[in-house]
Amino acid sequence: MRAMILAAGLGRRMGPVTQHTPKPLLKVGTHYLIEYSIASLQRAEITEIVINVSHHAEQIKMLIGNGSKYGVDIIYSEEATRLETGGGILKALPLLGKDPFIVLSADVLTEYPLSQLPKAPNGLAHIVLVPNPPFHPLGDFGLEGEFASLKNSPFYTYANIGIYRHELFADVEPGVFPLSQLLIPAIKTRHITAELFTGTWHNIGTQDDLKIFNAAKKSNLLSLV
Repeated sequence: MRAMILAAGLGRRMGPVTQHTPKPLLKVGTHYLIEYSIASLQRAEITEIVINVSHHAEQIKMLIGNGSKYGVDIIYSEEATRLETGGGILKALPLLGKDPFIVLSADVLTEYPLSQLPKAPNGLAHIVLVPNPPFHPLGDFGLEGEFASLKNSPFYTYANIGIYRHELFADVEPGVFPLSQLLIPAIKTRHITAELFTGTWHNIGTQDDLKIFNAAKKSNLLSLV
């Protein structure tokens, strides 16, 4: 199984911090944000990783390299123009093999065990939901049994973690589009399964988030690497 780490975002909510440094290379403790995602995959014995890059791409490629120092193999999908989540995954499909593949974001800190994801989703994808954080109080999707739902409340937040079949992207034209553009129609037809994870999950979106988690890391309250 292969995996993709989404690392092409601009990190606008970080303000001037990301003007010269890509968000995945901001540090929590002594580690770059993206290293937490790499470590999560390595612990799940997933060693073939694709990283999409755009904003300050060369910095990420230079500092993260080919993955050998992490015990994994990393290749890069470069986006001259940022393609958003859906467009970025579609462009990277030829690098992701033929089997279902995991996608996660470079700016999420979580203790969700990626080995728990179904290797063969019962549908086009299986996604992880989490309780709504303060910055996203309305959530994204509900749960109806094993399926993601657009009707059942309460709604939860998409955790930026999931496993996808190539068929979700079949007949989709290349371009700039969010992953939700594909997920929502598939959810309506009950082709997306989901689960609720209530353990540690944080999206590092602002400078305040960085300050909080740097303090937590130094206090040994967060141990992901």
